[in-house]
Amino acid sequence: MSDSVKFAKAISDETRQQIMDVLCCEWMSVNDLVERLGEVSQPTVSHHLRILNEAGLLHRRREGQVVMNSLNQERMAECCGDLLVTFAPDLKERFNVG
Repeated sequence: MSDSVKFAKAISDETRQQIMDVLCCEWMSVNDLVERLGEVSQPTVSHHLRILNEAGLLHRRREGQVVMNSLNQERMAECCGDLLVTFAPDLKERFNVG
């Protein structure tokens, strides 16, 4: 599976979009995310974090026994730029990519 396809699949889910929004500018544990999202179970949040991590969209660090997560904004921008270059090449200069 190409990186672009993996990226598109990772961001296509509404729950993952909510997680990315929350993790955009802060570090959170799975339990922090479960509390913030409200009606999403811990196993579901963990599942979505795994998909985002496999797509390279998370930074992770360990604090004791807890794994903290934050959105990898650089990777997000890189993947969006790759999609733009591939599917809208006439616009790449406008957005200064490629």
